[in-house]
Amino acid sequence: MTRPEEQTMAESLSGRCMCGAVRYVIDGPVRDVWNCHCDRCQRWTGHFTAAAGCRRDHLRLIADDTLEWYHPEEWPDVAYGFCQRCGSSLFWKVIAVPPGESEQKLDHIAIWAGTLDPPTGLSTELAIYAEDASDYHTLDTSIETHPRDPQEILEN
Repeated sequence: MTRPEEQTMAESLSGRCMCGAVRYVIDGPVRDVWNCHCDRCQRWTGHFTAAAGCRRDHLRLIADDTLEWYHPEEWPDVAYGFCQRCGSSLFWKVIAVPPGESEQKLDHIAIWAGTLDPPTGLSTELAIYAEDASDYHTLDTSIETHPRDPQEILEN
């Protein structure tokens, strides 16, 4: 499995929301795509989430006047970024960590892979929260799969 700091790219990636009001560039390594099947991702996107990732300091917002961050009361440790104009879901980030957990989570941001401009050069490398996958969805058996959240991966 490729960690963000191990993956290299020849050039930066860019992306945007559906209407183009939120645009961004990633100037640095990008983690391959993870499919998350948790209930939160399903509720936020309408299906499982396919997300790449990078260090927050490598994400540069080019246009963000309509970028809004949703902070769910029931999950105060995370925030979801979306465009107020078109409704596109774009980002997910950890904003607080409980005592004893790795603060490295605060340094990274998940980027919904569908918002990246092609070609990305990325591939799907694993699925998390597979036990929560919807009954209408067949999991991809060709990628590494975890029933829940693989803490050993997220903490490194």
